[in-house]
Amino acid sequence: MKRVILFCILSFLFSIIQAQVLVDGETLEYRVAYKAKMVPNTEVAYVTMKTYADSLMNRRVHHIEGVGKTLPFFNFFFKLYDKYDVWIDYQTKKPIRFEDYLQEGSYSFRSRYFFDWEDMVAHTWAKSCEKPPRTSEVSLTEDSMDAISLYYHMRSLDRSEVKEGYRRELNMVLDKEVKKLRLRFIRREVCNVPHGKAYNTMLFACTLGSVEEFSFTDGSEFSIWISDDENKVPIMLESQVRVGSIRAYKYNFTGLRYALNECQSVK
Repeated sequence: MKRVILFCILSFLFSIIQAQVLVDGETLEYRVAYKAKMVPNTEVAYVTMKTYADSLMNRRVHHIEGVGKTLPFFNFFFKLYDKYDVWIDYQTKKPIRFEDYLQEGSYSFRSRYFFDWEDMVAHTWAKSCEKPPRTSEVSLTEDSMDAISLYYHMRSLDRSEVKEGYRRELNMVLDKEVKKLRLRFIRREVCNVPHGKAYNTMLFACTLGSVEEFSFTDGSEFSIWISDDENKVPIMLESQVRVGSIRAYKYNFTGLRYALNECQSVK
C-alpha cells in the first residue's frame, strides 16, 4: 500500500480552537478492504484509533494512538504493521509531538516531529530501512499539523457551512515537507457500510498535492464520508489504486460523545 493512503486512512481526516471532538476514551475501529473487477470486496487489514488523557513535558495532552495491521491470513502474503502516536495540547488543540513506525513487507520507516509553535517550525527526524537518519526543519503556519491531528481537526468543521461550493485547504507536515490537502464537498448522502448499517453522511473529495506546484495534479485522490451529526466521524474512505480500490470503513466505535446518525439502508 502507498504510505500516503495509510496516512489518509489513519488520518482521516478545521479550526484549531473548535476542535472539541477530541474525546478521551474514544476508540474507532475500521476494516480495510481491497476490491477489483475480478476480486470481490476482501477485508485485508484493520485500523484502530484510540484517544486518551496523558501528559507530555509537564503539559496535559490528548494522546492519540493509531495502529494498522494486516489480518492474520494475509500476513503470509504481505505483512503490514503501522503505528502512529500524536500528543495534542489540551488548551490550544495544537500537536506537540508526532511519531510513527511503519513496517510494510521488507520496508521499514520511522519518523518523529516536534512542533515548536513559538518559533513556528517543526523539527523532523526520519529513517527508512538501512539508510542513515535525516533531520530537517519545516516552517509552520497556524494551521499546519501532522496527518493524525489533521484527521481530528477535520471533525471540527461547522456543519452549517457545509453546502454546495464548500472547499477548504489544509497544510499537512509529511516527513521533510508540507503537503496541501484540498477538501471539496460533493453532497449529503446515505453511506452503506459493508456488513453493517447505513448512516447519513457528508461526502468530500480530497486531493493531496505539493505546496510548490499547488496544482494537485500530481497528488493522491480519495473520497471520505463523514457522519452528518455532531460526531463528524469518518464512516468510510475510498482510494483508487492502479488496479481496483482500497476502502476503509466503520467496524466498531465506542466512547463517542454523541449517538451516531443511523438511517434506513438504501440498496
